[in-house]
Amino acid sequence: MADKRPPIVRLTWGVLGLFMLGELAVGALVVAVVVFLLAMWGVVGAPAADPVPDDAKAIRQLLTDQAAAWNHGDLDGFMLGYWRDPNLTFFSEGTVTRGWDATLERYRKKYQAEGRETGKLTFSDLDVQVLGPDAAVVRGRWQLELKAGKPGGLYTLLLRKKSEGWRIVHDHTSAAPEK
Repeated sequence: MADKRPPIVRLTWGVLGLFMLGELAVGALVVAVVVFLLAMWGVVGAPAADPVPDDAKAIRQLLTDQAAAWNHGDLDGFMLGYWRDPNLTFFSEGTVTRGWDATLERYRKKYQAEGRETGKLTFSDLDVQVLGPDAAVVRGRWQLELKAGKPGGLYTLLLRKKSEGWRIVHDHTSAAPEK
């Protein structure tokens, strides 16, 4: 019949048994304590390092820079906040857009085509959660002020820290019905 006790319990009783053997007891006890500590380190793990406090600030700045670029009609500048990669994903209006180039083209058709405008973009109710040293999620509201109305809605962004800084790797934006 297999011993169903947790390994740490078996190790502890094994160490006590070795202690009873005599001359090998001290050496065995030292080895057992080291093994125990290493096992506990592996099981419990080192405490997770707190994300760098500046990460949330950097992410907020990225969104501020995006809004500023948008408000100057600079879609290329706005897109600097996105991961320039074919694996970027953008979900909106029931459509999946894949890739940085396709996302930029979508924005151009929707906001810079003949008779279209970019308007004034604002982000609000930001909830920035840094999940680790290279991952974060942002939730918030977006609002556009256009001549023809004030569309807005909610968004969720997944960001990764890349060599060039924090970048949006996934954007899921939904529009609320206009009031």
